[in-house]
Amino acid sequence: MRRVLVANRGEIAVRIIRAAHAAGLETVAVYSDADEHSRWVQLAGTAVHIGKSAAAKSYLNSAALVEAAETTGADAVHPGYGFLSERPGAAKEFADAGLTFVGPSVSTIETMGDKAAARDAAKRADVPIVPGSGPVGDVDEALAAAEHVGYPVLVKAAAGGGGRGIRPVASREELAEVLPAAQAEARSAFSDDTVYLERAIDGARHIEVQILGDHAGNVVHTFERDCSVQRRRQKLIEEAPAPGLAAETRASINEAAVRLARQVGYVGAGTVEFLLTPSGEFFFIEMNTRIQVEHPISEAVTGVDLVGEQLRIAAGEPVSFSQDDVRIRGAAVELRINAEDPDNGFRPTPGDLSRLDLPGGPGVRVDTGFVAGDRIGPFYDSMIAKLICSGPDRDAAFARGRQALAELRVEGVPTTVSMHRRLLDEPDLRTGAVHTKWLEELLPDST
Repeated sequence: MRRVLVANRGEIAVRIIRAAHAAGLETVAVYSDADEHSRWVQLAGTAVHIGKSAAAKSYLNSAALVEAAETTGADAVHPGYGFLSERPGAAKEFADAGLTFVGPSVSTIETMGDKAAARDAAKRADVPIVPGSGPVGDVDEALAAAEHVGYPVLVKAAAGGGGRGIRPVASREELAEVLPAAQAEARSAFSDDTVYLERAIDGARHIEVQILGDHAGNVVHTFERDCSVQRRRQKLIEEAPAPGLAAETRASINEAAVRLARQVGYVGAGTVEFLLTPSGEFFFIEMNTRIQVEHPISEAVTGVDLVGEQLRIAAGEPVSFSQDDVRIRGAAVELRINAEDPDNGFRPTPGDLSRLDLPGGPGVRVDTGFVAGDRIGPFYDSMIAKLICSGPDRDAAFARGRQALAELRVEGVPTTVSMHRRLLDEPDLRTGAVHTKWLEELLPDST
C-alpha cells in the first residue's frame, strides 16, 4: 500500500491524511464544488475534483471516486465515516477496481449493517441482545411480535444506523399506525423496507466498545466510551472511559465486544454498541463497521493511534499491540461543535466562519477541517470541530473542557458552544448520572 485516496471531507479527511503521512504513505484528497479551497485539499499530496456540491453528486458517487483513484495511481481507499463507509456495494466497487478498502470485508459490512443479521451474530457469540423480534412484514405480524417483546417497543429499520430509522411505539393502536410509515421511511432512506421490533429500555446509558481486528484473527479492544448525551439519537458529548462502571461490568462488556468481532471475522477498526440498564445489565444494539467520530477520546486514554492501526491492518500487518499492552490512563471528553442553534431546535446554521480561534494547552486537542473565512455550507454534516480534552482523571478532563470552551471563539454562525458551556456545569453530567433521554428531558424546548 503506497497511496491512499481519502473518500471523505472535513475533520476526518484531515485526520486520515495526517495519519497516512505519519505512516509514510502518499495521499489523494477529493473535493466537491463547495470544498475546492478546503483544508484537507491543501494538506494532501494530490487533490481531485469529483463533482457538484450535493453529496449524491460527489462524495456518494463511487464511480467518481474509483476514477479519481485510477487517475492518481492510488492503491487504497479510506472511507472515513458516513458517506460510503458502511455501504457494501461501494466497498465491492473499490475491491473490483483493485483498490484496498481500509475497512472490513464486504460480507462483514453486509452482516453487521443488517440489524436483524447482526442480532443473530450476537446470539451466536453469546452476547446479550435487547429482547426483540425477527423481521415483521405486516401489522398482524408486528402486533403478535410486540405481545412477546413487551411495550413500549422501537420499530427499527434493519438497514438503518446512526440513530436513523427508529420509531418509538407505546401501544397496539400506535404500532398499527406507525408500522406502514416506518416501512415506507426505511424503503426511502435505505432502499430496504425490512423492519423489526426491539423493546424500549428506559433510563439506559449508551456504551460502546472500540475494537481492532487483523487478518491473522487477532482482536483487541481499547476499552469503552459513554455516549449517552444525545438528542434524537445523535451524540453531542462522549466520554472515555465510561464513568462509574463496576470493574466486572467493564470487563464483561469489553469481552463481549471482542467475542462478537471474532464471531464475524472482523478486520479493521469497528465499534460495538450497547445499552446499559440502570440495574447493570447490558445489551448489544448494533455494530458500526468504520472509524467513529468519537475515536479521539479512546486514543487520548490509551495512547493508541486508531487511524494509524486501520492503515497498518489494511496493508496486511497485524495489530501493533496485544490486549495486555492496553491500559486506561486518565479520562477524556469530546464535545461536538456544530453549526446548529440549540435555542431553536438545533436548526442547522450554514454561513461564513468570520472567526475561529481554537484553544490549546495540555490535554487539549481540536480536530477540524475548517479555518476562519471558510463557509459552512448546507450540503453536509454541520460539524465544525471536535474539542477533545483529557486529564489524569475525569474532573481534570472536564476542567480542561470548561477552560477550552472559554477560549474557543466561533463567529459568523450560531453553534453548540454555549450549550456545552452550560452542560459541563450540570450536576447530573458532572456525577455521570445521565442516560440517552437525559438531554431531551433537560432541554425539552430545544430538542
